[in-house]
Amino acid sequence: MLNFDDWNEKVACALAEREGISQDCPLKTEQIEILKFIREYYKKFNSRAGGPGRRTNVHQPQKCEYLEFPDPIITCKIAGIPKLETGYTLM
Repeated sequence: MLNFDDWNEKVACALAEREGISQDCPLKTEQIEILKFIREYYKKFNSRAGGPGRRTNVHQPQKCEYLEFPDPIITCKIAGIPKLETGYTLM
């Protein structure tokens, strides 16, 4: 994925399936809320949001994010965040 704005829920679903996070499309509402927050944060600050900030801003229980997306690097991939210092590639 070369263009940040090409991301949508179908792309997220395909990436989640590829990463073994979800076999079901569409993704759960909680998952989409987390992904959209991560994208909005990145767009505003050009940085990844930390775990506590995500939970607070998507109004979910503390363990919800971990249960939905246990690996923050994979979460960023699914959210369509461009490669940062982590060294991963999206596609």
